[in-house]
Amino acid sequence: MDKASLILNPDGSVYHLGLLPDEISSTILTVGDPERVPKISRYFDRIELRKKKREICTHTGIYRGKRLTVISTGMGTDNIDIVLNELDALVNIDLKSGTPKATHSPLTFIRLGTSGTIQPDIPIGSLILSSVAVGVDNLMSFYSDDKEYSDPIIQSLTSYFNKKFPALTPYIAAANNALLNHFLSTDFIKGITVTHPGFYGPQGRLGRLPLAYPEWVATLKKFNVPPNRLTNFDMETSGIYALSKLMGHRALSVNVILANRWTGAFSPHPEKDTEQMIETVLERILTL
Repeated sequence: MDKASLILNPDGSVYHLGLLPDEISSTILTVGDPERVPKISRYFDRIELRKKKREICTHTGIYRGKRLTVISTGMGTDNIDIVLNELDALVNIDLKSGTPKATHSPLTFIRLGTSGTIQPDIPIGSLILSSVAVGVDNLMSFYSDDKEYSDPIIQSLTSYFNKKFPALTPYIAAANNALLNHFLSTDFIKGITVTHPGFYGPQGRLGRLPLAYPEWVATLKKFNVPPNRLTNFDMETSGIYALSKLMGHRALSVNVILANRWTGAFSPHPEKDTEQMIETVLERILTL
């Protein structure tokens, strides 16, 4: 691997994250907003590391005996591409030689995000566990994946999107099943997340520009292969799932619902809802 492919800083840390291998744990919580990192790490018994570079903020510490890393990715799967590749390099590439290590080290990624639902019956403040994510961005067009996916729900989603939106080429990736089963409880709703490359037009929000898909939200809402339906929108989950699968890592995405795109409602207390998500997820992580 040449120096232009895996760029290092003068101190030997990976280029964008500014991190060294011993500065991360094997369990990593990802958030979009860098200001959410200290809102999670304040629950830690102690913090070993605080680093910030650009929009990427990292805290590593101990939470009730368990070593955790919290890192902000910024918004979008373009940032996910940077963060996951560099985190993978920290544990699976010899940074000095630039060669892959003989032994693969798997990481566990748990995303804590905010999201909007497209189903009228999902209450504001609900916690969605993404069993599957549909990516309508183009990130995975740049990676080779020759695996065939026989999962019926993935086949149904592929067929639905190809029929309704033939100009798009979505990719579909699933959560790690063991993580999903560990988190499943009455605290969470199991759902399917659609990951977008933007917040406005790509998610059907009308500003001054005309939309190519004015019925986007309504069309997605109609997908229903019981008990599966599309539940919410975000901008990161599909990239996390797809890259994690290819790299041999485990990933699960948890989103708190702050908006209902079908009814037009928005949370009256988004900070409280987000805090509840953080506390609930941390409790579940303890028994991983």
